[in-house]
Amino acid sequence: MPETTAYRICPLCEATCGLELTISDGRVTGARGDGADVFSHGFICPKGATIGELEDDPDRLRSPMVRDGDHWREAGWDEAFAVVRRGLGEVAGRHGRQALALYLGNPNVHTLAGGLYAGPLARALGSTHLYSASTVDQMPKHVSSGLLFGDPLAIPVPDLDRTSYLLMLGANPLESNGSLCTAADFPGRLKALRRRGGTLVVVDPRRTRTARLADRHLPIRPGADAYLLFGVVRTLFTEGLVADTPGVDGVADVERLSRDFAPEDVADVCGVPAGEIRRLARELAAAPSAAVYARIGTCTAEFGTLTSWLVDVVNVLTGNLDRPGGAMFPLAPHRRPGTGNGRGFRTGRWHSRVRGLPEVRGELPATTLADEILTPGEGRVRALITVAGNPVLSLPGGERLGDALGDLEFMVSVDPYLNETTRHAHVILPPPPPSRSPHFDIAFGDLAVRNTARYSPPAIPLRDGELDECAILARLIAIVSGQDAGADVDEPVIAHLLGKAIADPSSPVHGRDPAELLPLLTGETPALRRLDLMLRLGAYGDGFGTVPGGLSLAALRDAPHGVDLGPLKPRLPEVLRTPSGRVDLCPPPLAEDVSRLRGGLARRRTGLVLIGRRHLRSNNSWLHNLPGLVRGSNRCTLQVHPEDAGRLGLADAGTAKVTGAGGTIEAEVEVTDEVMPGVVSLPHGWGHGRPGTRMSVAAAHAGVNANAVTDPLTLDPLSGNAVLNGVPVEVQPA
Repeated sequence: MPETTAYRICPLCEATCGLELTISDGRVTGARGDGADVFSHGFICPKGATIGELEDDPDRLRSPMVRDGDHWREAGWDEAFAVVRRGLGEVAGRHGRQALALYLGNPNVHTLAGGLYAGPLARALGSTHLYSASTVDQMPKHVSSGLLFGDPLAIPVPDLDRTSYLLMLGANPLESNGSLCTAADFPGRLKALRRRGGTLVVVDPRRTRTARLADRHLPIRPGADAYLLFGVVRTLFTEGLVADTPGVDGVADVERLSRDFAPEDVADVCGVPAGEIRRLARELAAAPSAAVYARIGTCTAEFGTLTSWLVDVVNVLTGNLDRPGGAMFPLAPHRRPGTGNGRGFRTGRWHSRVRGLPEVRGELPATTLADEILTPGEGRVRALITVAGNPVLSLPGGERLGDALGDLEFMVSVDPYLNETTRHAHVILPPPPPSRSPHFDIAFGDLAVRNTARYSPPAIPLRDGELDECAILARLIAIVSGQDAGADVDEPVIAHLLGKAIADPSSPVHGRDPAELLPLLTGETPALRRLDLMLRLGAYGDGFGTVPGGLSLAALRDAPHGVDLGPLKPRLPEVLRTPSGRVDLCPPPLAEDVSRLRGGLARRRTGLVLIGRRHLRSNNSWLHNLPGLVRGSNRCTLQVHPEDAGRLGLADAGTAKVTGAGGTIEAEVEVTDEVMPGVVSLPHGWGHGRPGTRMSVAAAHAGVNANAVTDPLTLDPLSGNAVLNGVPVEVQPA
């Protein structure tokens, strides 16, 4: 077959870069950055460059797998779904639907299938046992945004391309490519910020690659970011630097709460001098435009939700929320502008059975899943569906969770690998490689630093025996909801969405006949018909012909490099979903949690604490089975400062024993001054090579699991998020 070129969006991290793929004999034989892509302009990282290895990985499952005892065998799709129907049905029949549980892994937000079907699958389950990777990653930001703006998905992102001052906490986008801030070529955008005379300040316990790029790096004690930000808030008030705040309630309440957090009061706790804290406040207030951005290092900490809240408090008080160059709200092409008010946001509508932990965004903290499986009683989890997740490695207490999964009566996993989690399943349903699936970013358009629209058709047709991931999840939804496996679960959704649009006076199709509009939808599959509907009714859509030049699936097919929709625009107040239609800067749940922060002012901080870290060639536990991404020196090392290494008797390349509340591990030591004294660092997502897995490259580069020492009982109380950073540990030579 002749060599061809195909363009697609990379699904391997949040940057969503455009790729130019070379296709030969039905295989991806080359990948480089798409220079014409409207968002990434040719940028590519090592992950995108190795997408061909991911496609051809010999360990990747190509057919459904059914487990008989300890033996796995390949099966056809009809047989596999029949086993799933029988297994889930028998559990629900014996114990009720509350015995069913669902775990959604991080890759769900990187696929069209996850964006369209994960939510309906959760609703079809008929159980409150919903868990996801969000509570080991980002839930604090959802909670703070929900309380401030009424919508947990209304997350302001820094306007990187226009800001003149960026304060970054707990983020390392030169390694991660960005998170909760979708910015293709994040490194290039930061360099452009400095070239135009802007300032970049990085607050991090490690001197990361991003910190080395910055104008200033401020080391901070892990988990103390909320103290630093409250010191900035206090300075803004005491020095008269607070900007006008129209449309904002609660400013006076924030001022009262800040009185206990003067820079001198918090300096010892966070390790940042009082003078530096004041300097940050003055610079943020004086800059022509500025934005504060914080990420996983701050979310996965003791005060994760308070820190996420204070990020936006500073953005509001300095006049930088919802203004060009500040922190702004993207408008994705499949969304419509809001009305400016709503019912608001609340948590705790139900609680977990064993530990009484509150629900947040419809889910329970993932670290309590093992409790719900192992603890007898009514409502005990006896069957589990996992979609694109490996919680045995990614959760604190993963060893116990692995034991718990072996205790289930039935488990089904949608996953291309037999990994540390799916080895416990009774059925594995493997999706095809990325090149064989259509792609549109449902989640990341809501977080992008520039509004664009991009769609990738399949670059290679499905092989015989492969089933599209959208079809896999649709059949699971049908089974879980008691329908035939082949039932159409999409047309009712399309009819519902279209009916709402027709009844909405602000919609471009208000009052039109559904029978006229439905035949106009395009797309070879039900999923693509849904996508076409969302695009046509979205903020930039063609409104089924009422907006000439507007977006549709056909329009995006004709634009393989994407459509540029322009820079971010101010969206307040329409983005709000608060009952008042105003920003609620000091919601009661956050104000009440400040007492916990205040109590930590007097706490003595001694001993070592553990933090995680990112690497450019890694994304959690996903990509460790690709030779091109695990080459080189051992990256799963325990980084230790020279002062601590000398005091503890640790040698570079030696072995250390690390003990925390969750257990003990042994890791190779890397002595480096990149970590501040009192801090040790291990990367997240390692610990491969357990019996029963089929990931040969990952097993040969197993590394150690940092989550084996973290405590599954320690959570941020407002969000239920696991605490993975600032974890007390003891370290000694092995």
